Amino acid sequence: MWTYLTRRILRNRLPILIIIGAITALMSFMARDVKLSYKMTQMLPGSDTTMIQYEAFKQQFGEDGSVLVIGIQDSNLFKLDEFNGLFRLTEKLKEIPGVEEVLSVTRLFNLAKDDSLRKFEFFPICPEPPASQQQLDSIKQVIYRLPFYDGLMLNTKTGATLIAVTLNKNLLNTKNRIHLIYQIRDEANRFGETYHTKVHFSGLPYIRTITSRMLEDEMKLFVFLAMGIAALFLFIFFRSFKAVLYPMVIVTISVIWALGMMSLFGYKITMLTAIIPPLLIVIGVENCIFLLNKYHYEYRLHQNKVKALSRVIQRVGNANLLTNASTAIGFAAFLITNNQLLVEFGMIAAINIMVAFILSLTLVPIFFSYLPPPRLQDIKHQEESVARAIIDKAVVWVTGYRNTIYVITGCFIVAAIFGVARLTTSGRIVDDIPKKNPLYTDLMFFEDNFKGIMPLEITIDTKKKKGVMTLATLRRIDQLQDTLKTFPELAKPLSIVELVKSARQAFYEGDPEFYELPGPNEMTFMGSYIPEMKTRKRTLLKNFIDTNYQVTRISVQMANVGTKDINRIQKELKPGIDSIFNPEKYTVTLTGTSIVFLKGTNFLIRNLFESIILAIIAIAVLLAFLFSSWRMILISLIPNLIPQLMTGALMGFLGIPIKPSTILIFSIALGISVDNSIQFLSRYRLQLKHSNRNIPYSVITALQETGYSMIYSSTVLFFGFGIFVLSSFGGTQALGFLISFTLLVAGLLNMFILPSLILTLDKWSTTKAFEKPILDIYTDQEDAELKDLEILEEPEKE
Repeated sequence: MWTYLTRRILRNRLPILIIIGAITALMSFMARDVKLSYKMTQMLPGSDTTMIQYEAFKQQFGEDGSVLVIGIQDSNLFKLDEFNGLFRLTEKLKEIPGVEEVLSVTRLFNLAKDDSLRKFEFFPICPEPPASQQQLDSIKQVIYRLPFYDGLMLNTKTGATLIAVTLNKNLLNTKNRIHLIYQIRDEANRFGETYHTKVHFSGLPYIRTITSRMLEDEMKLFVFLAMGIAALFLFIFFRSFKAVLYPMVIVTISVIWALGMMSLFGYKITMLTAIIPPLLIVIGVENCIFLLNKYHYEYRLHQNKVKALSRVIQRVGNANLLTNASTAIGFAAFLITNNQLLVEFGMIAAINIMVAFILSLTLVPIFFSYLPPPRLQDIKHQEESVARAIIDKAVVWVTGYRNTIYVITGCFIVAAIFGVARLTTSGRIVDDIPKKNPLYTDLMFFEDNFKGIMPLEITIDTKKKKGVMTLATLRRIDQLQDTLKTFPELAKPLSIVELVKSARQAFYEGDPEFYELPGPNEMTFMGSYIPEMKTRKRTLLKNFIDTNYQVTRISVQMANVGTKDINRIQKELKPGIDSIFNPEKYTVTLTGTSIVFLKGTNFLIRNLFESIILAIIAIAVLLAFLFSSWRMILISLIPNLIPQLMTGALMGFLGIPIKPSTILIFSIALGISVDNSIQFLSRYRLQLKHSNRNIPYSVITALQETGYSMIYSSTVLFFGFGIFVLSSFGGTQALGFLISFTLLVAGLLNMFILPSLILTLDKWSTTKAFEKPILDIYTDQEDAELKDLEILEEPEKE
């Protein structure tokens, strides 16, 4: 097959280039339509009970994550000039398209009874800018006499206040949200500059928008960094400009195809898919390194360019196919997670890794067939280089110091076991943001003054019409809210109870002493003042109860705590809820973004563990086709699984928790690291045939031949993934750091441990089954007829 492909590729160079060029032009056109994702990542499948409950909640009460909050802490806020400036800011924010509602201390509402109409009416506390400081002081006194707003809109102890901006939820899922968020931010910052006060921003819409823009900027940065690092090491390794230029062209085409494919599939750029372009650059360059290294090696043997290029396809093509397949398996394992984000990432990455293989196998021989043959200085890197010195040292250690290698490795394994025991599982809704980033410092402002902004919702179904408005139910809700107040992570609860308490206060002429639930007689009398909910518009009352007065909600904001704390809060609340609300009469559900995130994180981690197991099994099956010996499969997995253990230990010692952004590195790194094992063992088997089963000679020769590619590819992969440590996101930093570490350790173990194990176990490991595989990636098939390849004649060697 490979002989046939060699002929097809080298005899049809121009048509192939035209076809690839045309596809690249099409993909480039489609790539322009790729958009950033602004939606919150849905980690749970739609069929999950928690997700169903959350969707039902949103259908009933609306989106719980559509409020942008602006925080201000200034002792001069209730000075006339600054207060009126805040009034003007509030009015300007209201006029911005996409803003549905704005609440601030200049736009708060009070409740008053209208005895003539026998109903409660809401009226603005400050309908127009106050004309004097005395008038403003009266407004301030009214606000401070309303317990309803204390802890929600202002903190009377610290002087902090906030502006709550409710945004159109449909617009939030489009690119237009960027202009909306920036317009709001610019208006608020102008206020801050005018009155010399610090303005803080947060809320899920704001956080998602800013992180999306950061993601877009980082993707561009990492593409250029990956290209730069790849070009640098290609030049260091091969010392030739053309050995840099043409691989760069190939990986650029790979990136264009990947972006075009994302558009074709209707996928958007997310935190994960954003790393695919630099990832393909690194992996694509690794392919080119294997091909160019083989080309130079073959040309050094016989100085025949045509023969060397044909052998590149014939003798490396199958090996690269299977090594790329193992890498793709590491990403394809995410397809079983039933998580849209990971499925899209795994799908695009796996497909385009194989596309990058096809492009490199096709274009490297074609490009270099048009070029003069390598000069002596171009291939001298295989004789005099740091790589050669490392290979020579490896040979010395493998042949003379194997026991020392085993002892050192054993010590690392023991230490790794202790490190793994220190691993913890965690995750936060707003995660991976550096503590010095304004996003994080602003978030801390709201936690310090208002205990947080992360939504936690509790729905209570009384199972009967008008069951919410019975005094018994209201008292139970109030009792539950008292329980919620005992958790330091939770802000002041907000429910229908606060409205009823405010109504009683209004009933008694606004006296704050009467801000409590009414008695039975008062409740009967006050009930006639509560309006019927006949309008379809979303009113304040509708935000808390349904039209049948059967279902209500308690809204709580919470700190940006980890999944461990969310789980603890949920478990500690459950007994209290059951003791207050009889499960046979009431259905109480904890939902909201925080609960969905907790369940989603646990679900995702469980599925990612399963994907790692699947990746190991799939790679083992691939190795079984290659080596047909369970003994050799076991040996080949050892130098690739130990790095996984050591990476887990490193996470444990450094306090890096297991979360979705860190656990996915294991299957990715395994799929890549096993490439070196495949290359080495396949070359070792070929040498066994040539040396009449001389195991020591075959091991050393295979190590010397594949050592260059191991070192070159491991170096590029290490620094290629290392660029991600420059990210502003902790998850991306951890991915780069941990994968780089894993691949470095795997590269060393494949050079030292794998050959050592084969020499130590020699005849036990090298069975007849190993020598007769189902698939043989290095064969002694005849070279393609050179006269049939129709390549331009070679110029004389320099």
